[in-house]
Amino acid sequence: MTPCKYGTHRVIEPKGVLPQAAFMIDSTPIIYDNEVLIDVEILNIDSASFHQIRNACQDDLIKMKHMITEIIHAQGKMQNPVTKSGGMLIGTVKEVGPLFHDQTLKKGMKIATLVSLSLTPLHLIDILDIDLNTDQVRILGQAILFDSGLFSILPPDLDEKLVLSALDVAGAPAQVNKLAKTGDTVFIIGAAGKSGVLCCYQAQKMVKPTGTVIGLVYDQHQKEELESLGFCDQVIIGDATDSIRIYEMINQATHGRLADLSINVVNVQNTEMTTILATKDHGIAYFFSMATSFTKAALGAEGVGKDLTMMIGNGYTEAHAQFTLNIFRESIILLELFTRRYT
Repeated sequence: MTPCKYGTHRVIEPKGVLPQAAFMIDSTPIIYDNEVLIDVEILNIDSASFHQIRNACQDDLIKMKHMITEIIHAQGKMQNPVTKSGGMLIGTVKEVGPLFHDQTLKKGMKIATLVSLSLTPLHLIDILDIDLNTDQVRILGQAILFDSGLFSILPPDLDEKLVLSALDVAGAPAQVNKLAKTGDTVFIIGAAGKSGVLCCYQAQKMVKPTGTVIGLVYDQHQKEELESLGFCDQVIIGDATDSIRIYEMINQATHGRLADLSINVVNVQNTEMTTILATKDHGIAYFFSMATSFTKAALGAEGVGKDLTMMIGNGYTEAHAQFTLNIFRESIILLELFTRRYT
């Protein structure tokens, strides 16, 4: 059998789909000629998935360890069955197949994968630690990188836990760089989280001097922290699931113009209509959150008569990893914040 560069040769159930859509994949830690074997150190579970697991287990670390273990053993990968999302990992290259597309990758290199854990074969031996503050899980195990898989060699000038936390959301600020324009009003839902603050920073760069960045956070502590960073012109407090209330607040803040670009990076469900209502007609609603329901967004926009460009967040855009890591070289404020939070 010729190994497929997209990994379909490892799909067990159901046949005919790609690894991300599969329920079960083969995680046997023996590589085909076009694969890479990685000794995994840390899983960075995506925010929506980690939030769901925490809530289901009521922050009980033993229950969380059991739930994560069961998910991986049942499916051969870390794909939350509720959110369907994964995350990414850091590990050390153990073996590179002779037909892998990038032969500059060598045994012993430490890398971060830039593809979702929801499609990455993962052979779990043990969970060593779960960090509730960073969404990171330290494990013993091996993972497979397919021939189509993206990766980033860890840079020597940045802490690896910081790099992992940032690369997990690298697509968000890189997309903001493409979407936001001078003079725009940008509304960021979930602005205090790691993807949120990166989006705020990049949006401010793109829309100034005439544009406006408005951030939505959940509580006063988040508001004070975000205001101290100086990336938002205005920070409002509210529940992102309360669509009408947030619409009224953003309507008032923009004097009825609403947002040219709304970016949803919040990690809870039922925030689609908040994003849609906050965005002006012919504006852009960008859903980076893995808690987003396409059905709710599409039918919801139709139901309120909104003519929008709606984008589902792609975790990859060209050169997104280097782009996002360069933000930390530009901004000492963000470097210190992520160092404090995630290392």
